[in-house]
Amino acid sequence: MIPYFPKQIGNRAIAVYLVSLATVSIAFLSYSMPIGYIALGCMWVLGFFLLVYQCSLNWRTASDKVYVRNIFYTALALRIIWVIVSYFFYISVTGVPFEFGAADSQAYHADAEWLADSPWSVTWAYLFGNYIGISDSGFNFILSLIYRIFGPSIIIARFINAILSALTCILVYKMSSRTFGEEVGRMAGIMMVFMPNLIIYCGYTLKESVMIFLVVACLNRIEYLTHHQRTTLWDIILPSLLAGSLFLFRTAIGSAAVFAFASTILVSSAPSMKRGGKRIALIAWGILALLVFGGGTLATEVESLWEGRNENQSNRRLEQTLRGNRWAQYATGAVMAPMVFVLPFATMVDTEGQEGQQAKSGGNYIRNFMGFFTILAIYEAFRRKRWRDFVPIGAFVISYLGVVSMSAFAGSERFLLPGLPCLIMMWAYGVSTLRANTYRLLTPWCFVVVAMEVAWAVFKLGSRSLIF
Repeated sequence: MIPYFPKQIGNRAIAVYLVSLATVSIAFLSYSMPIGYIALGCMWVLGFFLLVYQCSLNWRTASDKVYVRNIFYTALALRIIWVIVSYFFYISVTGVPFEFGAADSQAYHADAEWLADSPWSVTWAYLFGNYIGISDSGFNFILSLIYRIFGPSIIIARFINAILSALTCILVYKMSSRTFGEEVGRMAGIMMVFMPNLIIYCGYTLKESVMIFLVVACLNRIEYLTHHQRTTLWDIILPSLLAGSLFLFRTAIGSAAVFAFASTILVSSAPSMKRGGKRIALIAWGILALLVFGGGTLATEVESLWEGRNENQSNRRLEQTLRGNRWAQYATGAVMAPMVFVLPFATMVDTEGQEGQQAKSGGNYIRNFMGFFTILAIYEAFRRKRWRDFVPIGAFVISYLGVVSMSAFAGSERFLLPGLPCLIMMWAYGVSTLRANTYRLLTPWCFVVVAMEVAWAVFKLGSRSLIF
């Protein structure tokens, strides 16, 4: 087992990124990204691969306490710096402390500011009545609570995003250490620290940072349940509450978490799940929870999400086509689903209204390149007959990304983001299992990645009739 992230892989990833960026920029010179975004993308890619190698090498012999302290404070410092820099950058460029084309961010802020000055009865009626829908009430409630305590301070809310994101790095380390082993867990924790997309979202007034923290906390408790020999009632209630809370952020995420919980109970090979009727008791608890949710608003939203999946996808594609994205109609679920472990592709061309995607192009490229290790992790889990041990992670990420791939948001970086921590754990496991036979496959994958980035640039420009 490889105990740290190899330098050779990092160097190869950086080389492939520079080749891809140069190829796209030269081939479509008139639409090449502004120099600022090119520099930002290079910073993200070089920083991720070089720092993950260096830190995974240097910190692998540190004590647990020192390691946890290192990843937490490093992650927190990076995120706080980004929050402050992006806050003043957005003010200087857009005139407001919100990202380019901000819509949801400003709406969340306006709602929370109003609710913070309203009686609790108004807050409760607005969020949990029939006004905004149960699946979008969670972040509004949390943000309004922050504003009640600290006043309507955008930057303080983003500092809290940074703290939760740093804590998520620790949870990923703990969970992946129990699942895959200490060395893989440390590698995964370090990848979380330096993952650009997770840093960038701390600078938005959006629900993703909070939602990802709750997702990982839920999966961590589900996975803990399978390894702990003695189970208390609280050990069962806590993951159930966390899974239930996710319905307040996005229905598909709550459904995926429940699916992961049920799959773990039914399939897990952990010895603790076979003792004293524990599995039967947990199945009974799961059925009871489904009955509680079954007749209410949550069940209605899940049902409408499933029944309307094809219609929503069709309407979304039609809307994009009418806006000038004439090839969007071909991005159907059947096309996007096979690519779900490497999506979203990196935007390396300058297209109108895509500033956010250009800022995250380096992070999206990392997902494209590291998708190889996701596929390798799945292969090795089955080859080594250990897939039952990885059920909480696999069940969640496959079910959630599967739902997204069949929806109208299959290529949306924001909708794919909640699956990223699970993918990172799979990256780390895939890297750790590298053998001579599988390492040789990385070379053709590098050519595939270059082809993906060039093809995506052609799609972005061609669908807008900027070329052809």
